[in-house]
This record gives sequence, structure tokens and C-alpha cells, in this order.
Amino acid sequence: MKIYHNQLPQSLHQGFKPVWLVFGDEPWQKNDSLAVIKAHAQQQGFSEVIRFNTDNKFDWQQLIDEYQSMSLFASQRIIEVEFTTIKIGEAGNKTLLALSEIIAKNAALQDVIFIFHGPKLDGPSANRKWFKTLTQLGCYLPLYDVDVKALPRWLQNQARSLQLNLSAELSSLLIELFEGNLPALAQELQKLCLLFSPNQQINLSDAEHLVINQARFNPFQIIDALLQGNCKKCIAMLDQMQQEGTAAGQLVWVFHKEINQLYTMLDKLAQGMPLADLYKEYRIWDKRKPLYQHALTNITLKNVKRAMSRLADIDLISKTTSEFNAFILLADLCLTLYHGDTMQHYSLNYEYD
Repeated sequence: MKIYHNQLPQSLHQGFKPVWLVFGDEPWQKNDSLAVIKAHAQQQGFSEVIRFNTDNKFDWQQLIDEYQSMSLFASQRIIEVEFTTIKIGEAGNKTLLALSEIIAKNAALQDVIFIFHGPKLDGPSANRKWFKTLTQLGCYLPLYDVDVKALPRWLQNQARSLQLNLSAELSSLLIELFEGNLPALAQELQKLCLLFSPNQQINLSDAEHLVINQARFNPFQIIDALLQGNCKKCIAMLDQMQQEGTAAGQLVWVFHKEINQLYTMLDKLAQGMPLADLYKEYRIWDKRKPLYQHALTNITLKNVKRAMSRLADIDLISKTTSEFNAFILLADLCLTLYHGDTMQHYSLNYEYD
């Protein structure tokens, strides 16, 4: 059975499940899910936890041996298996299939709970027989990033669970400051919970001096903001990433890949290719189609060419001199995509012009 993070408490109370699969890269949801599953199991008497880490030298037979052994410490056990990679090889595949059969045969015992967790699963891994078989025995909980559209609801649900009564202005500030850093936002809510009485109205003026800007961004979030045409947000993200010590070269590579793709997409649209065919060719997910719809409508082929030229200059400058701030140059690049007619009059050699 496949469930989502917000369905976890309800699923736990629906009865015993011998297998839980928690896969994804969002750290707060992963830590929270594992803690909630273990806490619920421990309330039911599963007091012993045995942990395995499946590195490239892992002996998969240990899982079957541990499952079939008698514990000296507790009659009910949690066996936690952390995948360092989703590529488990043929030995892992065969062993997990065999383990699934043994678990199914002993379903009535209800004395062992397996918790498998690891990084985000790709399509082929999620379709492997071992994974499908284990999912049928229990629950699969895929973890997805909480994007800016879903963040207000997440914040509202967390505040309610902590008996925090946040004003609309404070909620907006928290979302702005902590976007991209869910663990820090959860920690900030815990701090507010300690400082204010349950269900006390907390206004912006009450908490503004308490919160700290801990937003964390990655290059792909900047690309999303760029496709949306939100240049102001792109510049704020670039500033934050510079403060965090992000390598400019990493960003140059991501921008180069995306801008080149925009160029070929716009060129094919100009030649008459239907937008649906373009999305199919470039494997644009439904969730991202509105982003590309905006970009392909508001970015001209002329401005993309200008951006490609400026990006080549930025790459050269960043590799040959330390006189220029690469993040300022990348901010110029973002503006060029949408305001090329204006930006063409400004040289990248800003210290000399």
C-alpha cells in the first residue's frame, strides 16, 4: 500500500504491518516518519531495535538470519535497514524476495517489524519485484519535497499540532525565511512552542526578532524561479547561496544546461512543433509544465541568445580572474533572459565601465 506523509498517523492505527518502506531525500519528513513509526511500534511493545546499513559489502543473508533468530532481549523487534544506494544488485534482489516469502508465511506472528529506508527511488527500482512484494506486505511512504505552494498548508498543520496560533503575517514571514529548509522551520516552530503559551495569538511583532533567516536553496530551485520569471527571487537565492559558500561553477553548469534547452525548445516552437510534442520530447513532467509554459511564452529567442553569450563570458571570467563576483554576473544573466533589451547596454566588466 502506498501512502503519503500526512496519512502516516491514520495508517499506523489501522493495524499491524510487518513492513514499512520510507524512501526520499527530504530530511525532515524522513526523520519525522521514522520517529513516528518507531514510537508507535514501541508503544505496542517492540522494544528492541536492530539496525543494518546496506553498503557495497553488505551480506543480505543477515536480514533473514536476524528475522529467524530468537532475541535474547525482547519478544518483539524492529529491524531497521538503511539503504545507502537503491542499486542493491542481484544478491539483494533475491534475498529480499526470499525474505518477503518468509514474512508472508509468518504474518500471524506479528513479532517483527521491518523498516526499510533510503534515498529517492527511481522508476526502475520502484518497479523491481522485491520492492513491489514488500509494498504488498506493508506500506510504502514516498517522500517529496514540500514546495513553496504546499508550504503554507504544511506550516498550518504543524502549528496546529503544536498548539501554535500564528498570525497570517508571521506565517508569511516564516515561509519566506525558511523556504527550502524544512528542518530549520520545524525547529523554529518548536522554539516558538516553548516561548509562547498554547493557542496564544502570536503576531509578527511578537516573534520577528526571534526568527533567523535560514532559507536553504539548491540550483534547481533557482531554475524554477527563473522559469516563473521571478528575477527578484532568483537574486535573493543567489545571494543566500553565495553566503553558504556554494561554488559558482556548479551554478554556471546548471544555468548552461537549462538555457541551452530553452533555446532549442523555443527554436522548435518557432518551426511549428506543437507544445505537447515538445513536452514529450524533453520529458517535462505535468507538475513542471506551467513553469515552462510561462518561460516559453515570456522569453524570446533573441533574449536566450543574448543570455547564452553572456553565460559564456561569465564562465570565462569566473575561470580566469577573481576581480568579479560571479554571483552578481549570474544575477545579470537572470535579468537578461527577460529584459535583454535593457541588459545589453550593461557590460559584465562592471568594475571598469
